[in-house]
Amino acid sequence: MPKMDNVLAILWMLRSGNKITAKQISEKLEMNIRTVYRYIDTLSTSGVPIIAEPGHNGGYTLLNNFIEAPLFFDDEEQTSLLHAAVFAEEAGYYGGEELKRAISKLSKHANQAQEIRRNQYLTSLEVINRLSSTSMESNLKEMEQAIVKGNSINMLYPNSAEGHSTYRVIDPYKMIYWNNRWYVIGYCHLRNSIRSFRVDRMESLLLTEDTFNRPEDFSARDFFLENLLPVIEDKQEIISLVITGHTKALDDISQHWFLGHYLQERTKNQAAFLLEKNMIDTYVPYLFLPYGKSIQVIEPISFKERLIEVLTELLAFHQV
Repeated sequence: MPKMDNVLAILWMLRSGNKITAKQISEKLEMNIRTVYRYIDTLSTSGVPIIAEPGHNGGYTLLNNFIEAPLFFDDEEQTSLLHAAVFAEEAGYYGGEELKRAISKLSKHANQAQEIRRNQYLTSLEVINRLSSTSMESNLKEMEQAIVKGNSINMLYPNSAEGHSTYRVIDPYKMIYWNNRWYVIGYCHLRNSIRSFRVDRMESLLLTEDTFNRPEDFSARDFFLENLLPVIEDKQEIISLVITGHTKALDDISQHWFLGHYLQERTKNQAAFLLEKNMIDTYVPYLFLPYGKSIQVIEPISFKERLIEVLTELLAFHQV
């Protein structure tokens, strides 16, 4: 029998609630009594609260409250759970209180050595959220219930084009967390199409009694990313943008959430992108400005000229 199976077998015998001796364990599992002692030590080190009573009527038992603990995690697994909790809290995860209760159970069934070691790993990590938005916990919890139960949501949502908010009924398909913001992808009855909505802009959420069925083959992730990035439609307007520069700067630009989508070729000293002329003339120059002298445009010449125009406009603006 493998070592882990033997350890679990001993734990199962201890969970019976009856006092048991090392000799009884060795006879039951057909193993050397020294091996039994070694496995008992392994369980104790892992945080299992084993009570050892010496003497003629001695033996091993478990603390009563340990029977309530159904799962066991090693140090690495516990550390990963704690780190995940830190990330979730900074992301504005809506199950904060529930998550804290789950994490507290790790401490409840840990020995002193484990607690010290886990705190050392926990204090080695800190996550800083660059956005300090107001809590959206109630909206997120309400939306989760609507998605799970398949209920439509009635809400007040701003209309950027008309400049005011309107009431909408949506069938929420899935929540997405992207770039420090929460979104909901769902069918909008007002627009008769699938849309994405920012949760921090939602007001007066109300779970309705109307139900819906989410399309089986629908991917909220694919929908979100496809609508996030402009689609190149006019192939004749595509321009090849080639840059050279420092490796670190090229890596950063190639991995940019927007520019990386249009990356065509990447070598050690160059990066080539295929972009629409409209993109190159509008916001791409502003994405390149922070890199200063660390990159240089090879082609097209028109993009170099556009960079000069943007810099000239900025210089004139700040000289006033």
